[in-house]
Amino acid sequence: METALRTLLLRRCLPPSLVLLCAVGLKAFLRPADWWGRALTLVVIGAAAWLLVRIADAVIDTWYARYAAAAAPEQDARVRRVRTQVTLIHRVVTAVVVVVTIAAMLLTFPAMRAVGASMLASAGVLGIVAGIAAQSTLGNLFAGLQIAFGDTVRIGDTVVVDKEWGQVEEITLTFLVVRTWDERRITMPVSYFTSKPYENWSRGGAQLTGTVFLHLDHRAPVQLMRERLELILKELPEWDGRSSGLVVTDTTPHTVQVRAVVTAKDSDDLWTLRCAVRERLIAWLAAEHPYALPRIASAPAAPGPGEESGQA
Repeated sequence: METALRTLLLRRCLPPSLVLLCAVGLKAFLRPADWWGRALTLVVIGAAAWLLVRIADAVIDTWYARYAAAAAPEQDARVRRVRTQVTLIHRVVTAVVVVVTIAAMLLTFPAMRAVGASMLASAGVLGIVAGIAAQSTLGNLFAGLQIAFGDTVRIGDTVVVDKEWGQVEEITLTFLVVRTWDERRITMPVSYFTSKPYENWSRGGAQLTGTVFLHLDHRAPVQLMRERLELILKELPEWDGRSSGLVVTDTTPHTVQVRAVVTAKDSDDLWTLRCAVRERLIAWLAAEHPYALPRIASAPAAPGPGEESGQA
């Protein structure tokens, strides 16, 4: 880790270090006055903040890379949780450094120090106004911290929000990005995930159970379908072998509803498995047992009273 950290520090910290050293050198040897000296002071403050952010980046990225490499495959959920926390911590550190840097730059101007005394007198009123104006933003900020350390949703989780299925691609302090199966990106405030219900298919593990429903004729060979389902699943690599089954779950005057249950290691494999099982079962029924497919029965209506004798 030490070698990787040193390499990353050299690569990321070299530009801000050069700027900082040049600005400090010019200020120390030339001793400029007036606006030129103040400009160099601002450059020193900005370069120091830039260097601090780059150091934090290198330390966090190196630590996470080492942690992810050492984690076992079955610890994928824990790795994604740590990745979410590290990402949000990095954003918080960057935001704090930026705010402190701006404040330090403003304090280099004497006029700003003079104005600061008068601003303190009205700080209470301004704080109330700012709190009301930024209520939504602050709510999202605290929701982002709650998600990071509450482990409710993580980067890489498969979720269903507003009837849209996708994977969590990015989490910030204020918004969350969900990438849908058709490559669309849905951006939502993080407060949504702390105030409204949603489905997290990766919570507690990525393994999932899925169903395949078929509407068939009442004469469908259910027992033969069970045997055929087992043969189909053995040919499909997406099936993880945990569980399977086929039962009749409902009946109507015209059809019966058959439900096949299958399992897979994650949501992507489950979707592929369900589609393959549905296609193969229908193809097998059409080829071997066509009578089992649903039909619309049509037959002459029974004659009413008096119609047999030709009376109206």
